[in-house]
Amino acid sequence: MIALLIAGGVSLLYSLLLTPLFVRVFNRLRWGQPIRVDGPKEHEVKRGTPTMGGLIFLSGSVIAYFVGKLIMGETPTPSALLVILMAVGAGAVGFIDDFMKARMQHSAGLGGWAKIVGQVAVAVAFALLGLQFANEAGVTPVSTSVSLFRDLPFDFMALGAVVGIGLVVLWVVLIVTSTTNAVNVTDGLDGLAAGAAIFAFGAYLIIGFWQSAQSCSVALEPGCYEVRDPMDLAVISAAFLGGLAGFLWWNTNPAQVFMGDTGSMGIGGAIAALAILSRTELLLVLIGGLFIIETGSVIVQRLYFKVTKGRRIFLMSPIHHHFELKGWAEVTVVVRFWIVAGLFVVVGVGAFYAEWVLSQ
Repeated sequence: MIALLIAGGVSLLYSLLLTPLFVRVFNRLRWGQPIRVDGPKEHEVKRGTPTMGGLIFLSGSVIAYFVGKLIMGETPTPSALLVILMAVGAGAVGFIDDFMKARMQHSAGLGGWAKIVGQVAVAVAFALLGLQFANEAGVTPVSTSVSLFRDLPFDFMALGAVVGIGLVVLWVVLIVTSTTNAVNVTDGLDGLAAGAAIFAFGAYLIIGFWQSAQSCSVALEPGCYEVRDPMDLAVISAAFLGGLAGFLWWNTNPAQVFMGDTGSMGIGGAIAALAILSRTELLLVLIGGLFIIETGSVIVQRLYFKVTKGRRIFLMSPIHHHFELKGWAEVTVVVRFWIVAGLFVVVGVGAFYAEWVLSQ
């Protein structure tokens, strides 16, 4: 519990106090943000704003986690290290994309398929490592079952070891690539993705803390959870929450620094990892509800455009740009979308708790 508070506090102070220093370094390196030529004209004033700010809260969150564990004399757990692996790995893919954009001063960096290949590579490594490191009870960080509030009855391994492991890896890859790209799509307005992600990490902090208190390794009773290292999942969630909260101080409108794909993909990787390791994979539909709406708006727009040969449902996708072009102020769009994200998280955490109550 104390490690959780330390990790959150250190990460918050790191991002809050050191972001101006990072911004000066980014300016010297000329890591400025290029702007989409087809985007809202109001965004032209953002051209050249320092980007790759994801380096700030990703580094801060990782450092804060280890500081918390060191102060408490605790050993880092495989589950938390896997979250860090996924966040840093996905963030590295985003960093390459950001670096190419800044170097060429063009909004096109890595190609879409190149990003997917990078994300898949990180997800495969995460899945294979997650199937190792069983604890005394034989529980590995990554489960071989699909989960909602906990593992569902169907186990991929029932189809055979080789096929089962292959399907587990494919399932993890699907969750990781979907979540990572969904957060990336959402990151289009000052503070939008950061604020929405804070709600998501708050949800996993609560879930991890609750699972730790109701762990089957503590008391074998109805409704207990078989999750590897739930308290440490809460600690790393707190680290990311604190890091993003400090970063949001500088990222809110008018943003002095953007998180870039480095940050959005890193966030997406961390959220996907937390969903998988906490055995709440399908619950991510609610916890990441805003990210799904944003991605869904892009998919629907493209499909409708192709089917109708040039007609559009939205003035522009993702949907946050639609409301901008409808005349909403950027701050209004962001705050209202934060409310939507918060409501989704409340419903998701409420459903998680309700399932536990009904299982008693």
